[in-house]
Amino acid sequence: MMAKIKAGLLSLRDLFATAWWIFLIAGIGFVVAYQFVEPAPPRHVVMTSGGESGAYHHFAKRYAAILARAGITLEVRTSEGSLHNLERLKSGEAQIGFVQGGVIQPPPDLGLDEEPDNFGLVSLGSMFYEPVWVFYRGPTISRLADLRGKRIAIGQEGSGVRQLAQRLLTDNEVDFARNTVAISGLDAAEELQQGRIDAAFVIAAEHAPVVQVLLRSPGVKLMNFSQSFAYERRYPFLTRLTMPKGVADLVRDLPPEDTRVLAPTASLVVSEDLHPALQNLLLQAARQVHGKPGFFQTANEFPAYMDGMLPLSSEAERFFKAGPPFLQRYLPFWMAVLVDRLIVLLVPVIALLIPLLRVAPALYSWRVRSKVFRCYGELKFLEDDLKNHYDPARLAEYRQRLDALDEEAVGLHVPLGFTDLVYTLREHVNLVRNILDKKELSA
Repeated sequence: MMAKIKAGLLSLRDLFATAWWIFLIAGIGFVVAYQFVEPAPPRHVVMTSGGESGAYHHFAKRYAAILARAGITLEVRTSEGSLHNLERLKSGEAQIGFVQGGVIQPPPDLGLDEEPDNFGLVSLGSMFYEPVWVFYRGPTISRLADLRGKRIAIGQEGSGVRQLAQRLLTDNEVDFARNTVAISGLDAAEELQQGRIDAAFVIAAEHAPVVQVLLRSPGVKLMNFSQSFAYERRYPFLTRLTMPKGVADLVRDLPPEDTRVLAPTASLVVSEDLHPALQNLLLQAARQVHGKPGFFQTANEFPAYMDGMLPLSSEAERFFKAGPPFLQRYLPFWMAVLVDRLIVLLVPVIALLIPLLRVAPALYSWRVRSKVFRCYGELKFLEDDLKNHYDPARLAEYRQRLDALDEEAVGLHVPLGFTDLVYTLREHVNLVRNILDKKELSA
């Protein structure tokens, strides 16, 4: 048993001595390939949402539940709105957040060699429409310019609705500083119901409580944007939508007529260094959360890239073209990530090893045979010496050299597949010994 173990160890030593350079090249290839392997995704990320009663926070909680099933903890932090979310994303306080379309102003015209600053952020696409509802009291109006001189609720500081309202009202020559108040949500609805304000800007989903309350409030009307085509042309981030008559309430026939509203989209914005696997996981969650039909959207309309305020993530671009990565379709998230990393690591190493390993057996065989061939060289030299320069006085020397060759052949440690070479060598030693015996008899 010990002899077999010793022989095996010697064979391994021979193998390593022959192929050490292959191991070296493979090791170098492994190190180089490792530089291109993404680290494992983090298990904890932060998402900045919005107020606790808003759609952003509601959707963020649904994302958290989906990511939790994949072993990712999504910490959801409330905020004052889109502007606050954007500041958190820029500062690195959060890696994921909802940002309303139009919040990031388009850059001025750039030179051919200049690129717009994306603040280290990229978009995973638009997730849903955010209709701009303008509720008011009094005579029917259809233009924002008709709100001059009225008291208008435009949302809290840091909210996207406030920034958009300021932009639209200013362009309609409404005195923003004099005519607006910083009230939002259900507080604004109550003020409008009580007649303490004349109008309120609301950006919320159609099912939001504030929208449902105001649609049903006596004396409160929803503005029908008669200039909706003009707004869509002037503000590329706005989409013209139509709320069909009676869609909110068939019994009460709300709204009482087809009503045109404007809507930016809410984009899911992430840090550009957010792990690609997490970006794909977020997009899959977004498809589950936002892919259903609604008052203004058809099934599977979202997510989509509809607002160009930030460049689209390369992962999102691939997702929109081909869907989720192949491995994530069929394997659990962490297993898919592991296999993907192993593929990146091992495929180039294997591609490097295949040609090297095809050469290795020939080199190994040559190394083993060279031990035997070295003895053959000495044996051939001795045979030629006997045939051409035989000297009876050197008989003892000849026999000693033959015995030494025989002992060396017996002591050779070669793999089992090469033992026939050793036996053949010993036979040839005996053939030369026979030549010596004949020379001795004939002398």
